[in-house]
Amino acid sequence: MQTPSRRQVLVTAVALGLAGCTSSDDGGNGGDDGGNGGDDGGNGGDDGMAATPTATPAETSTETPTPEETPSETPVEIHDDYETTEVTARSSDSEVLGRVTAAIADTHDLRYLGLSDTESLPEDRGMLFVYDEVQELTFVMREMDFPIDIVYADDEGVITTIHHARAPGPDEDGNDLQYPGRGQYVLELNQHWTTERDVEAGDVLEFEL
Repeated sequence: MQTPSRRQVLVTAVALGLAGCTSSDDGGNGGDDGGNGGDDGGNGGDDGMAATPTATPAETSTETPTPEETPSETPVEIHDDYETTEVTARSSDSEVLGRVTAAIADTHDLRYLGLSDTESLPEDRGMLFVYDEVQELTFVMREMDFPIDIVYADDEGVITTIHHARAPGPDEDGNDLQYPGRGQYVLELNQHWTTERDVEAGDVLEFEL
């Protein structure tokens, strides 16, 4: 066998070295490919996730809490110890102008007390003062907390006089705020109840006792 020359040995060694570098680079690329394969695997995993429906998370309750019920306002009870009657104000041609439920003050003590111990009067309430006969009367605003209308009516309920009485001031007891009239019945109401309903002298108060 012919012995290779030194030149041939060197050429062969260089060729092997180049082949190793390329293989290592390819292996590196293979590693990169493997990495890409991993990425592909990851992409495949993504594809798998796209193909397989994901579990629907438990629905969060969107039910609106029921608000606590606000207690309805309790109607203000006034004049519990009084008998009451419904008073209707009618015009001279019988048109109904307004109605109130009136506490009946038909004794000396009740007439003297009047509305002086009443802090306020609902719009649909009043007080009817009853006397035995038609007479000259004078009502005062003793210890009153709010202004009122004072309506005088004769024995047939025909209105003779209407006063719009103011409440006493801080330094007044109300005794000097005097409102005279003639009648057998006197109806006290919130101030301007009569003007807001066009009630005037000559109109009629209807009620039962």
